Amino acid sequence: MADTLCDTDLIVIGGGPAGCAAVRMAAGVGMRSILIEPDRLCRNLYRIPALNNVLGGHTSGPELADSVVAELKSTELCRLELGRHVTELRADEDRVTVTLDTDARLTAPYAVVATGVGPLQPRDVPWITAPDGLTLPPLWQAVADDAEGRTLLVLGGDRQIGTFLRAHPTTGTRLLVAYPAADAYKIEEIREDPRVTLLPVEHLTLRTGGGIAVSAEAVGRNGERQTITADAAHLSIGNAPTAPPGDLIRGPDGYCPPTEQHPRVIVAGDLRSARFQRIMTALGSGSEAALRAYYRARELYSEL
Repeated sequence: MADTLCDTDLIVIGGGPAGCAAVRMAAGVGMRSILIEPDRLCRNLYRIPALNNVLGGHTSGPELADSVVAELKSTELCRLELGRHVTELRADEDRVTVTLDTDARLTAPYAVVATGVGPLQPRDVPWITAPDGLTLPPLWQAVADDAEGRTLLVLGGDRQIGTFLRAHPTTGTRLLVAYPAADAYKIEEIREDPRVTLLPVEHLTLRTGGGIAVSAEAVGRNGERQTITADAAHLSIGNAPTAPPGDLIRGPDGYCPPTEQHPRVIVAGDLRSARFQRIMTALGSGSEAALRAYYRARELYSEL
């Protein structure tokens, strides 16, 4: 199917749920693929302790990730390039060229970009003031045993808070969740949990003490000020897209709208939008992306 001068039929950038689904779908319709991933396959899935919205009976991220990785490694039409970074993506009239950190170049008629997102830091959002250079771990990195009986200040109301609580239903950890108005719709699932204290804020000034204790001054939405103290601080602010350099069209929020890309570049998974960051959505969009490449190569695809 691919131009004989190309290395493969489809290049897939990113080895998360969307990228892995793209590879499996491509193989199912007879397309050869090369999957490029700088880390391990399904890296972030291995960090999700509890699942409750994924078909197939999987109840934890590692369980689902093991299943996906086993299937991928048995996919004969897929060549894995693990531990490799994409330094440039270029789309021309007849092909896509991907340059790796080794300076090697790979070509294909189409590319699926499914590089996903990475966690935001306090410096990335306007409602938090923090010491220069401060980097905090996301909540999913909190070890339940170490956090037992402690109070954690959680910055932001992103949904990983609910995941943490479901994964550790008996934990005695107390979560102080400081969140802006934009996150109000996200915290409904944790509102009634007795381990959570919700702190709606307009602004929060974060201070640290020796890397262990943390304090912050919060300005509430009514202008009232209060001092918050905790044993440690973790992030639940949200994520930012991690698109590779090159010929990708980015929106004002940094995400890459699928309908605005070059016809030979197909965006899948979390990179598309902040609104659809779910495992099942990523799997579906990865499969759809591979089918788009398949039909376009046969001139059977229409945007309508």
